Amino acid sequence: MKKYLIIVTLVSGLLSLTSCGGSDTAEATKPATEKHEEESEGSKTAFLTDEQIKSIGIELGSIEQKQLTASLKTNGVLRVPNQNKATINSVYRGVIKSLLVQPGNTVRKGQVIATVANPEFVQIQSDYLNVNSRISMAELEVKRQRDLNAGNAGALKNLQAAETELRTLRTAKSTYEQQIRLMGVNPGSLANGKLASVLSITSPINGIVSNVKVEIGSYIDLTTTVAEIVDNSQLHLDLFVYEKDLPKLKNNQLIHFTLTNNPGKEYDAQIYSLGSSFEGESKAVTVHAKVQGDKMGLIDGMNITAVISLEKSTVPAVPTEAIVTMQGKDYIFIVSAEKPHEEPANKTEKKEEPNHKEESGLSFEMIPVAKGTTDVGFTEVTLLKEIPKDSKVVVKGAFFVMAKLTNSGEHEH
Repeated sequence: MKKYLIIVTLVSGLLSLTSCGGSDTAEATKPATEKHEEESEGSKTAFLTDEQIKSIGIELGSIEQKQLTASLKTNGVLRVPNQNKATINSVYRGVIKSLLVQPGNTVRKGQVIATVANPEFVQIQSDYLNVNSRISMAELEVKRQRDLNAGNAGALKNLQAAETELRTLRTAKSTYEQQIRLMGVNPGSLANGKLASVLSITSPINGIVSNVKVEIGSYIDLTTTVAEIVDNSQLHLDLFVYEKDLPKLKNNQLIHFTLTNNPGKEYDAQIYSLGSSFEGESKAVTVHAKVQGDKMGLIDGMNITAVISLEKSTVPAVPTEAIVTMQGKDYIFIVSAEKPHEEPANKTEKKEEPNHKEESGLSFEMIPVAKGTTDVGFTEVTLLKEIPKDSKVVVKGAFFVMAKLTNSGEHEH
C-alpha cells in the first residue's frame, strides 16, 4: 500500500508541474473502495474513557460454557374432549316451567337443571296404566281358553286370538314403560295413581354450565337446546408443531403456557399424544397435552402460547443483556487490542500540543453472533467472526457501547 501511495504522490507531483489543478486530480484518483473500507472498519469499534466506563457501569466477563435447557416456542388452542361436553335437550316437547341453573354454576351428573310441562305426559302414563289392566284380563282369557281347549269344549281359534291379544298388550306395555322412563318417571310409582304432569331435565355429566338457551315459558321440542355444560377436568392443549420440530418431542415432556391475550399468568401441561397427520394444507402436526394443576380462568377455545422444554446441553453462552441488536442482526462487544484511529477534523489539529496527553480507556469491537437457546438469564451464542482466545466480553452496559458506536458513526458521516 505504501508503494502504491508513493507512486500516486510522484504522479501527482509530475502533474502539478503542468497544471495548477493537479493536486485535486490526484486526490480524486484515490480508490473509493479504500475510503469505504476505512469508514466501515472504523464504525465497528468504539472507544470509552476510564471515566465513561465507570460512570456507565460497564462490566467485563467472558464467553462461558453453560448448561442450558433448550426450548421450543409454539402456538395452540385449549380444547375439551367431546365426551366432556354436553348439549342438553328434552326428549319431550313442552313448556319450560322452571330453570334451576345459570351460566357459571357447577352441576353434578343427574342434577335437575330445568322442568318442562305438557298434558301429553299425563296421557302417556294413563295409557300405560290402562294397558296394564287389560293385560290382567287378557291373561285370564288365555287361561280360560286353554282350559276349554283341553276339555274339547272350546275352539282352537279362540285360544289363538286370546294369546295374540295378550302379546300385543305386553308389547304396548313395554313401549309405554320405555317412554315413561325417558321422562324420568319410575313406572312402578304410577300404581298408586299419582301421575306426573311436570318432567325434570337433568345433567348427564359433572361440569360447569357454559350457556342457558331458554327462559321460563319457552316452548321446546326435541331439537331445542336447553343448556350447555363443560367439564374442564379433562382440559387439554392442541399445539401446532412443524414437521422439522416433531422429532424433538416425546410423551411426558413438560410444557409452560400462557394465554395469548393475557400473558400475565403461567400454566403447566404435559404431552400425552403426538399427532400422526398434518392439519389441513399446513405442515403442522397437532400435539396433545393435558393441563395440570390450576385451571382457573381457562376456557375451551382460548388461544395460548406455549414453551416446550427440550433436553439440557452445555453450550457457549453469555448473559442475555450482553447481546445487542442492530438492523436485525445480533452482536456482542469484546475489548479490542487497539484504540480506534481518529482523524482530526482539520489539518491544524494534526499537530498535537507538546503537553497534550492521550486519555486512557478501552476500545470495544463489535462481533456478530447467532443466538440460540435462552435459559436462566443466559443465551447461547455462535460467533460469526473469530476472536482472540480469552477475549473479554462486555456483559453489562453493551447497550451504552452500542449507543457510543452509533453516535460516533453519525458524527463521522
